[in-house]
Amino acid sequence: MVVFLLCMSESARGQIVSSLLNVSQSFEVFTHDIDLNYGNTLDIKRSFWNTNTYNPYDNETVTFPFQITFSDSVYHSPILKKKVITSRYGWRWRRAHSGIDIDLITGDDVVSVLDGIVRFAKYNPGHGKLVIVRHFNGMETSYAHLSSIRVRANDTVVGGEVLGRGGATGNARGSHLHYTMSYKGVAINPEYLFVIDDSNKIRASEIWVTKKWTKPYLHSPRQTTKLELLLSESEALASLKKEKTLYIVQSGDTLSHISRRNNISIRSICITNNIKSSSVLKVGQMLYLE
Repeated sequence: MVVFLLCMSESARGQIVSSLLNVSQSFEVFTHDIDLNYGNTLDIKRSFWNTNTYNPYDNETVTFPFQITFSDSVYHSPILKKKVITSRYGWRWRRAHSGIDIDLITGDDVVSVLDGIVRFAKYNPGHGKLVIVRHFNGMETSYAHLSSIRVRANDTVVGGEVLGRGGATGNARGSHLHYTMSYKGVAINPEYLFVIDDSNKIRASEIWVTKKWTKPYLHSPRQTTKLELLLSESEALASLKKEKTLYIVQSGDTLSHISRRNNISIRSICITNNIKSSSVLKVGQMLYLE
């Protein structure tokens, strides 16, 4: 090779040497990217990786507030058509509805919203045919009531990749996608992290989560909770110190009226004030709204 180069003109030798250097640099970048991706894969599978359990974090304690980061500004819609929400995150039928229901037709493709690795892909009581993807920021998304599953546990997927087909398996009233977002087993209101419309925007690259956005009884499945985005730890800690709002019951007030007027669920009012939903309110009675 050296003899061959010496026989060539100086300009030709320069071009070949330059090309070899570029190839070498490109290979270094390529192998560096592989190392990074491999490291990410190891990181998210290092702990609490269980492909047979819906929630492997059962005995894990999460400290609030906690931060979730995103490397992208948009996500892939879990369905490939206009999203119509039929039920939001909140307290429904005296039970916690810890996700959102999106309308679809049985057989519609359901895709991963972000890159990640499939942690769970099988039938689960209640959820029916279910896929759970763990993403590289530690967050997990789940896709329930599928009619068929097209991936297996430990598969690496990219955002927009088909996970299965929509359906009504498990405890479902008609075809729909029950979509949830969680961090270390704690469900988070998806509308706090993602804009659920055709823009498919992620609300911020760094978001702090407080208990308010993880407690279904503080939200209504019929309307979007007033958004208070917390972008720093100081904002999140300050929000925890806010005093409860004092409300004085007026003539004609009912829990339903107070709930709608203050954009807070009846369940939340009852828990905060230790009363029942059937309790009779008295004029002048003091209620704390959290």
